[in-house]
Amino acid sequence: MIFQRNYVSFILFFKRNNNVLTHATCQTVHEGRIYQLKLFCGKDYPDNPPSVRFQTRINMACVNPASGMVEPSLFPMLANWQRECTMEDILTQLKKEMMAPQNRKLTQPPEGNEEARLDQKGLVLKCCIL
Repeated sequence: MIFQRNYVSFILFFKRNNNVLTHATCQTVHEGRIYQLKLFCGKDYPDNPPSVRFQTRINMACVNPASGMVEPSLFPMLANWQRECTMEDILTQLKKEMMAPQNRKLTQPPEGNEEARLDQKGLVLKCCIL
C-alpha cells in the first residue's frame, strides 16, 4: 500500500512483523544500507514521544551503541517533542541526521540484525522513506 503525505512521500508496508525500514541515501556511509527501526508509542502518545530503537546496528551520535536506542537528549526532535510531530517526521529527521557532518562518514558496523536487540512489544508500521 502506498501512502502519500503532502510534505514527504513514503511507502507503508503493513506486515505481520511490524518493523520499520528506512533506506539511507545521499552519498554517505549509509548509502545503500537498509536500517530497521522500532518506534514504540506509549499510552501518552502523541503527548509524549515514542521510543525509537534501531534493530540494525548503526553508528550515529544520537544512538546508544549498546542498545540501539535513539537518545532523546541527543536527538532534538524527541527532546523538544511537540504533539503535532508524527512518526513520519521522526524518520525524516533521522535520515537528515544520517547526512549531518558528524554522522555521514562514521565507520559503520557490519550489516545485519542482532536478534538479541529485538523488542517483541513494539507495534509499528513497516515503512521505507524514499
